[in-house]
Amino acid sequence: MANLATMKQKELFGHPVGLYVLFFTEMWERFSYYGMRAILVLYLVQSTSDTNAGLGWTNGEALALYGWYTMLVYVMSIPGGWIADKFLGQKKSVLYGGILLVAGHSILAIEQMWAFYTGLGLIIAGVGMLKPNISSMVGQLYKDDESKKDSAYTIFYMGVNAGAFLGIMLCGYLGETLGWSYGFGLAGIFMFFGMLQFYFAQKIFGTIGEKPVKDNQEEVKMEFEGDRLNPFTMLDKLMIFVSATIGLIWIINDPMSNIGGVNILKIGD
Repeated sequence: MANLATMKQKELFGHPVGLYVLFFTEMWERFSYYGMRAILVLYLVQSTSDTNAGLGWTNGEALALYGWYTMLVYVMSIPGGWIADKFLGQKKSVLYGGILLVAGHSILAIEQMWAFYTGLGLIIAGVGMLKPNISSMVGQLYKDDESKKDSAYTIFYMGVNAGAFLGIMLCGYLGETLGWSYGFGLAGIFMFFGMLQFYFAQKIFGTIGEKPVKDNQEEVKMEFEGDRLNPFTMLDKLMIFVSATIGLIWIINDPMSNIGGVNILKIGD
């Protein structure tokens, strides 16, 4: 029997109409993300004395921030997925992520340092909430029709590529010709359209992506050899802690040394 959540959906070209809602939401999200990213480094390194003035950073400083920004965008998918699974559900997480992205890109259009860092922070959080959960919703549309899932993801990722292409072209053009704030602002405008159409189309998805409901049935407990639930020894835990600490220090030191001139790993003069 077909899933009740998908039975009520009309089909377009053999796929539920919900797929195309997710298609356009993801397309405009990728438009805003890649469009902003295309001009980010250019804005950072552009001289403050030019007609289209930037922040006047060095290449090293700009690339350090760019690297941190792109890393955090993908790392935030972990807490974003966890929040959806435990508390909000995918549908609300996608919506809240879209709102954060609209706010972040809009604030970036204000050419002030506080707005710059605030906007980047909101975009990082927004992508973390939206990106992993919208992909999960695509899969949930086909729980009872696995044969169409591959073609559905192909269509979905066509939206990713289309959004990235258009964003780089249009935001890049406006940013370099009219001003950086126009490029950042255009990314926010199209993200607003994507968020808006998802908001008004939420009912299409039925129970798909709703807040998870706890099952009253007793969970099956896993059995381990011996009397330990955690198989790691104290030495294993120590090695994991030391490795993670060294990795975090190295990651944090890179932007600090390139942007702030503070090298916490430097020994001696």
